[in-house]
Amino acid sequence: MANSTGDHPWQRVPIEPQSVDAPLSRAAVFLVLTVAPTDEAAATVKDVLSDISGLVKTVGFRDLNAHLSCNTGIGAELWRRITDATPPRELHPFREIAGPVHTAVATPGDLLFHIRAERGDFCFEFERQLLDALGDAVTVVDEVSGFRYFDSRDLLGFVDGTANPTGGDMASAAIVGDEDPDHAGGSYVVVQKYLHDLTAWNALPVPSQESVIGRTKVENIELDDVEHGQKAHKTLATITDEAGVEHDILRDNMPFGAPGRGEFGTYFIGYSRALWVIERMLERMFVGEPAGSYDRILDFSTAATGTTFFVPTRGFLEALAD
Repeated sequence: MANSTGDHPWQRVPIEPQSVDAPLSRAAVFLVLTVAPTDEAAATVKDVLSDISGLVKTVGFRDLNAHLSCNTGIGAELWRRITDATPPRELHPFREIAGPVHTAVATPGDLLFHIRAERGDFCFEFERQLLDALGDAVTVVDEVSGFRYFDSRDLLGFVDGTANPTGGDMASAAIVGDEDPDHAGGSYVVVQKYLHDLTAWNALPVPSQESVIGRTKVENIELDDVEHGQKAHKTLATITDEAGVEHDILRDNMPFGAPGRGEFGTYFIGYSRALWVIERMLERMFVGEPAGSYDRILDFSTAATGTTFFVPTRGFLEALAD
């Protein structure tokens, strides 16, 4: 992509997105942090973020086939503390969505690190060195280790991410373009940690589970939309604008769990060119369309967190050192 020509150092480097479009990995760590309210903490964060690519290389060189990567997301409040660059047009803190029965909660978070690799030990080592570098400038508010489950299924037993865009459609769905030229190459990202009641879910007959999800469980075949009554999860999560154009997002969800603690979940992470697309999807799920006809998957999956970030270009991060 062409160089940007602005007044900030990051606008004078090639526009190179972070690894938003990296393939689904076998392991991942989702790390959400808050930053201490001091100038010293902000300075430490800027220094560490400017060399994230270097840290990926330091850890990743041990096995290039592990394909270690890390996407760094910055929250709206931290953005104003670490840069005087104009914020991305749609960036704001996650807004709670209170439906008739279930709520998409908003929880704290200044930084998101989405760490991915084909080997879990690489995710572990990267996170360890990252937190050592950040020190007491940050506090961990959420840390989830995800894993690939069989043939990319969630713990509810269904294939997850089937509707993801592919090829050239991936960038057009997930990467900001000319509509916000100062932040072209970046991406909005929303994360939510969902906890499943597997006992209640597994008590449902499989046909009932399939009607909730909108796909067959074994073959992963999409079911027809219902003309009247309760819409399936896959229908409510499909966003079409007033002109009839469908807007995709890029999901990289991962199962996680601790059977000894009775904890089973899915970590939702959605990258989007436009934040409104994910927000509209969540409104349809939690409020319903029509209102009150919410996504029945929420009767079995509770949103425990909700945070919004912007994933800037590599050049933006590197220029923070300036």
